[in-house]
Amino acid sequence: MKKLVASLFAATILTTPLSAQETDPVVEALDPAEALAEAALDAAPVFDGHNDVPIQLRARFDNQINNFDFVDTTDTGPTRPDGRVMHTDLTRLAEGKVGAQYWSVYVPTNISEPAAVQMTMEQIDVMKRLIARYPDQLQFTLTADQAESAMAEGKIASFLGMEGGHSIGSSLGVLRQMYDLGARYMTITHSKNTPWADSATDAPEHGGLTAFGRDLIREMNRIGMLVDLSHVSEETMMDALDVAQAPVIFSHSGARAINGHARNVPDSVLARLPENGGIVMVVGLPGFLSEDARQWFAAREAEQAKQEALLQGQPTLVTAAMEAWDEANPEPQTPLSQMADHIDHIRALIGVEYIGIGADYDGMPTGPVGMEDSAGYPALFTELARRGYSQVELELISSRNAMRVLREAERYSSSVSTMLPFETLIPEQE
Repeated sequence: MKKLVASLFAATILTTPLSAQETDPVVEALDPAEALAEAALDAAPVFDGHNDVPIQLRARFDNQINNFDFVDTTDTGPTRPDGRVMHTDLTRLAEGKVGAQYWSVYVPTNISEPAAVQMTMEQIDVMKRLIARYPDQLQFTLTADQAESAMAEGKIASFLGMEGGHSIGSSLGVLRQMYDLGARYMTITHSKNTPWADSATDAPEHGGLTAFGRDLIREMNRIGMLVDLSHVSEETMMDALDVAQAPVIFSHSGARAINGHARNVPDSVLARLPENGGIVMVVGLPGFLSEDARQWFAAREAEQAKQEALLQGQPTLVTAAMEAWDEANPEPQTPLSQMADHIDHIRALIGVEYIGIGADYDGMPTGPVGMEDSAGYPALFTELARRGYSQVELELISSRNAMRVLREAERYSSSVSTMLPFETLIPEQE
């Protein structure tokens, strides 16, 4: 796999159009780093790993979108009690130079598996309907070839990804049907364990993957669905890498060496990624980027627990106490440079060929300062250019690595097309 990635890296360098190197009068007026970032994103628009617009459509509009305007969502503040505006619309995606997007069909973990299956299908439905309403800007895509064709026509190639293994009800049959409906990746867990895999943010239950979980990885590889290891425990990451025959992805994660959050990828796992050929699509969520922000959130949770213990049965006083704490302890700012720090770390450890972007817009309160919403990607790439990244490296990060991973998953699936489906049933108790 390492030799394959290296050859693709070399091919990218050799086939970079000369036009991308030519000087344009407009570009000459730009800051050199801005010009380099612009050239890279024109040649290889962003292929983002994770955007939560579908759950916003459910939470804000109950999936009633016939009158929803996705061209401009900056007036969506009144649809939330906190006044928060959506991060994503067609205007800002264009400003952000987004060429392909995995739309997350997330559903909560606090519902039963049958309810999760139904809700996932409803989220697939609403996103398909939204994509179909804007055929000049969006194109529903299932393959790398379709994505490249859509991007060549100036459209945003729109894939679906399931966020959380609870979405399949512990059934390989449901997994296959979700693939047929268009899901091209599945995050193995979300914030809670599944009956067959441990989450990063739940008490360990299985020690990683169960036997059913390992066969699920094999079946995902067989059908060509990407294995997403964001949200899973380190043990689950390791077990998945032991089994996987196709590249894995981390659709929205950072580097744990920079920020110690359990949602981030430890160096022990990063070290194994070149052999697998996978990709870490670096997240934009401040609490996963800034260690100061992570410590602040932990301190706030501790203060909340303290006030609830001291003021039992008095929620109004708890609220007042927390408002006072927030005023005295403002959340640390997280500049986009800290997102670049995570990219720097992964590049230094294993190389630029294993890095992508998965910002998590509309799945977090805000992006980092300087790229708060989906218009912000050029600012990040300008920061990387200032740090010495070449145009080829920027193009690999923006979309070429993500496209390579997708193609390799498709290639492996095609190579085992005669393999019979896995029919493993999950035991009632494991």
